[in-house]
Amino acid sequence: MSYLPCVEVETQSDVTASVIWLHGLGADGHDFEPIVPELRLPASLGARFVFPHAPTIPVTINGGMVMRAWYDILSMSIEREIDEEQILKSSAAITQLIEREIERGIDSKRIVLAGFSQGGAVAYQTALSYDKPLAGLMTMSTYFATKDTIQVNPANQSLPIHVFHGTADPVVPEILGQQAVQTLQELNFKPAYKTYPMQHAVCPPQIADISQWLQSVLA
Repeated sequence: MSYLPCVEVETQSDVTASVIWLHGLGADGHDFEPIVPELRLPASLGARFVFPHAPTIPVTINGGMVMRAWYDILSMSIEREIDEEQILKSSAAITQLIEREIERGIDSKRIVLAGFSQGGAVAYQTALSYDKPLAGLMTMSTYFATKDTIQVNPANQSLPIHVFHGTADPVVPEILGQQAVQTLQELNFKPAYKTYPMQHAVCPPQIADISQWLQSVLA
């Protein structure tokens, strides 16, 4: 089987958990690699961080420029007009990575899916429709692109979810994060939501909160 190319970082030689973390538009799998040591995870938590590279495709909102993207964005309106076929294709590719972690000996209940911006939209689709229970879903500075079409799998109806957003985000306005939380609540999830006085980014207090949350869902 052909998998997406990935950057991998293991915090210990004895790996018992996996975090599959998706980057945003125009970035790549190296984008969040430096965060791993900043998380300061305890030695008892042996985690494998998997940072996949999105494929390179033309992106309409950037004048058709070819870049790494999980799907094409056709319009930057608040409704975010996207290519849904491409987001489902990316979701299928991430599902393959989840299955590979299981084949490598990681229980699905020890696998976290995380995503920033565009990667977060793919993470929503993938985690909530996956047919085995996961450890958690973490989304950052993103939106729920497939909220009107998602088919939640009962296996993840009780999935722990944490949504993070910047209050001054000019790329993905905070209202989209709030709407995602509202949709999740309407789907009977109980997401945690936390904001920071930042733009479209990740900040040190957030990294500390991410570490705490990862430790809680992977305890």
